Amino acid sequence: MRFDSSLDARLQAAREILSRSRRVAAFSGAGLSAESGLATFRDPDPDALWSRFDPIELASVEGFDANPQRVIDWYNWRRGNYAGVQPNAAHRALAGQQRMIQITQNVDHLLEQAGVAPERVYHLHGSILHDRCHNSVCEHRERVDIEKPPGLRACPRCGDRMRPAVVWFGESLPQETWTRAQRLCMALDCLLVIGTSATVYPAAGLIALARQHGSRVIVIDINAGAASDAADVYLDRSAADVLPSLLDGFDLGSDS
Repeated sequence: MRFDSSLDARLQAAREILSRSRRVAAFSGAGLSAESGLATFRDPDPDALWSRFDPIELASVEGFDANPQRVIDWYNWRRGNYAGVQPNAAHRALAGQQRMIQITQNVDHLLEQAGVAPERVYHLHGSILHDRCHNSVCEHRERVDIEKPPGLRACPRCGDRMRPAVVWFGESLPQETWTRAQRLCMALDCLLVIGTSATVYPAAGLIALARQHGSRVIVIDINAGAASDAADVYLDRSAADVLPSLLDGFDLGSDS
């Protein structure tokens, strides 16, 4: 891609921040996977999921209890959209930074498909590639075939209903993953914020947490929003356009 002079200057400023940073992590949202063909949730695009569907009906305990078949059918429709989707240039650029931790709100596994080690991906909102028992005490969990996902069914361990292993509205984030993400953001020199509206809490609070502890913030998102307001450098292009150039030549890490 050919950058305009203003973006060239901002890209250079971002690279200068990275060159002075010892600990760098990425915090990503749906915009990271948009150019792989996966719909975002809140962008102005009319295809954004929450512009077409009611999140309380389809992504909450209340919605599942009211109509579990509708919820399962919707998630299996989404799983069908995921089948065959490939990582884009942004995922591959991040995977090239093998020492960097990836904190993500995405429920896909495109970062892992691109080559990021699974233990270096913190999935704050769970995984659409798995089902779990609706009974939180049971804790049974299964990988599903997204090309042929199972329908509504009973948990083989306790008999309650199985549901997608994602975090719904009103639910808590996975505690261990959330604690690790918070600790990491309190010890960074730079946080890359990629393709997120920064409106879903508590996850979006990681940006402010990092800044409060001295981190610089670089935001890459085609749509300006709450995240760009907090940026030291804002790059208003898609992640697939910007990240390969931004990260080229660096070996960035999140470890001490």
